[in-house]
Amino acid sequence: MIVCCGEALVDFFPVTCGQGKQAFQPFAGGSIFNVAIGLGRLGSRVGYFGGISRDFFGDMLLDALVASSVDTSLVAISDRPSTLAFVSFENSQPRYAFFDQGSAGRMLESGNGPVFSGEVRALHFGSFSLINDPAASLYEELAAGNAGQRLISLDPNIRPTLVGKKTPYLERLERMLAIADIIKVSDEDLEWLFPGADEDLLANDWLKGGARLVIITRGSRGAVAYIKDFRFVQPAISTIFKDSVGAGDSFGAAILASLDGQGLLEKSRLAEILPAQLETAMAMAARAAAITVSRAGANPPWQHEL
Repeated sequence: MIVCCGEALVDFFPVTCGQGKQAFQPFAGGSIFNVAIGLGRLGSRVGYFGGISRDFFGDMLLDALVASSVDTSLVAISDRPSTLAFVSFENSQPRYAFFDQGSAGRMLESGNGPVFSGEVRALHFGSFSLINDPAASLYEELAAGNAGQRLISLDPNIRPTLVGKKTPYLERLERMLAIADIIKVSDEDLEWLFPGADEDLLANDWLKGGARLVIITRGSRGAVAYIKDFRFVQPAISTIFKDSVGAGDSFGAAILASLDGQGLLEKSRLAEILPAQLETAMAMAARAAAITVSRAGANPPWQHEL
């Protein structure tokens, strides 16, 4: 089983109502939540750990997880409010306004994380759940405490407008990058983290530091993946473009699902991944991302759609 650890929230997307009036419609979302949904839809055994409210937005989130075959037994339920995000678009690119203070997801405390059973082989972390304490420290604690026995996947999926104090956030990301087996970053993430840095040099430094697989996504320019002694470029698949919300999450979910299906979600097996196995995973991820950008919002594909 793969367990996705991080934020779940409700996105409000702009819609046009009767007489041309603008309104916002709620959708279940959050990067880590989206990856869990994507994995469930692609047939992987997947669970979700994060804080979810007892309010009706929380009910929406739990219902969405169950509908996509995600195990919710690890979810931390509380009376705190749900995290809400209002989304607007500029040139089809999303901008977010978050409401997260005192939320069920943010107020998870260090030391109160789950103890994972032996069937959990991989943990996935990332996005804005790594920004604010106390939850951010809990997620780092879970990653560090499990890195010796379980595969760790990390997608920073950085939201610069939400980062208050940059230094402690960067320090946390550096510690988690150092223990991650799979690192997936976008070219925008890299530019924010390491302005002007050479992508190939960074990827190879992470591989030398212990990562088994590094993937850099580049939007319409596709993605490039690195394993020991091999670099592979996956072109983007041409499609009708609606918006980019959730595309990276669908890409990451498909990578994990493909590795899972190929029996590679173990540290020793991933260390021996073959170029052909990597190419299979990247091709599947490109198809998943293309489907997601062709429809509104974060709506990962189902297995039969691939």
